[in-house]
Amino acid sequence: MYAHEVILNELAQGLRSTAEGVEWFESLSEDDQRKTLHALVLFCGQARAREEDVPESIARSGIRSTHTPAVMLTKWRFGMEHLPAYELTKSFRLLVALFGIADTRRRALHCVGGCGHEWHNLSAQSQEPT
Repeated sequence: MYAHEVILNELAQGLRSTAEGVEWFESLSEDDQRKTLHALVLFCGQARAREEDVPESIARSGIRSTHTPAVMLTKWRFGMEHLPAYELTKSFRLLVALFGIADTRRRALHCVGGCGHEWHNLSAQSQEPT
């Protein structure tokens, strides 16, 4: 897995704090932030995120339900990577929350008792962000 994939999965699994994730995300160039948001949308899809996960995602993210990324997600619209730069961190927080909810459910339903998914077998010891 690429370093950013490890970090995103560690965030989803609670192996890294949201504060660490935000610090890492904000250290990226704007272009890399946009690519990261696009990757998160794909990860949410792979983890089988559901529309009914949205309210909990908004609550976990710490952003207000009136912020643009939250409004978009409420309408099940993605494409947050195209928002203005000042919306990117909010989008990141929201998508990490959605990914965490969906991935937790997926691990409980489909990977209970072990699986071969590399991203579900991460070390509990966090690595330094790269």
